[in-house]
Amino acid sequence: MVENESDTFDIGGELAVRRLGYGAMRLTGEGIIGRPDDEEAARELLRRVVETGVDFLDTADSYGPGVSERLVGETLDPDDAVVATKAGLLRNREGDWIPHGDPDYVRNQALASIDRLRTDSIDLYQFHRPDPDTPFAESVHAFAELKDEGLVDHVGLSNVSVDRLDEARDIVEIATVQNEYNVGNREHEDVLEACEQAGIGFIPYFPIGAGDLGEKADALAAVAEDRDATPRQVALAWLLQHSPVTLPIPGTASIEHLEENVGASAVELSDEEMARLDE
Repeated sequence: MVENESDTFDIGGELAVRRLGYGAMRLTGEGIIGRPDDEEAARELLRRVVETGVDFLDTADSYGPGVSERLVGETLDPDDAVVATKAGLLRNREGDWIPHGDPDYVRNQALASIDRLRTDSIDLYQFHRPDPDTPFAESVHAFAELKDEGLVDHVGLSNVSVDRLDEARDIVEIATVQNEYNVGNREHEDVLEACEQAGIGFIPYFPIGAGDLGEKADALAAVAEDRDATPRQVALAWLLQHSPVTLPIPGTASIEHLEENVGASAVELSDEEMARLDE
């Protein structure tokens, strides 16, 4: 991989953001359903996000559903940060995530997201997950049409293969891809490499493995001790240095964890430490 040369990335070639962002999934109730227990604390956290200099937030219509987007829209001004959201997953009372890429649904959800985010257009609109019951191209065309109409500035994908990425790029310019990826889970290394080659931003979700990085835990702990850092910070620093197109979005409902995550930007790992984590 190419060594990181900058702490910023231009989404779609024009939206410059700091590469370490914030994932707003946890600004909801238990199971990512309903309102958080303390909405004012959630708003305080969002205000602190932008105070720390983070200017890239990721959310989705399915977080709540609608709760995370609403809190972002109520708390922040559109100029405070680039906000990415998604459509393509339904929720039920049991908390299941159900793919739904029907074009009419995507269009309806875009309008709902614009309303909740209190903006005129969505900075980055991502197809959350391919729907086995809807042709992938039909779903992507819906996103392309929203972009053509000015309701969406940039289009992204999530949970896709290289083949799906190539198919989508034949329909509309793709600004970002969001797949699960971290130092302990590199299943989508080929997708990351495709994004590097095309200058597409790669948003690794679960960038710290929800606190569980498996067999990499001991190596992370050792490097963290040497660096006077935390394993979470080292895991994020590894992502930032592993590729110049990565845009990690660690999520938390805690200001303490937020500030810890932001501190990862100041951790510069040596070639030896990177190699140790790559083993």
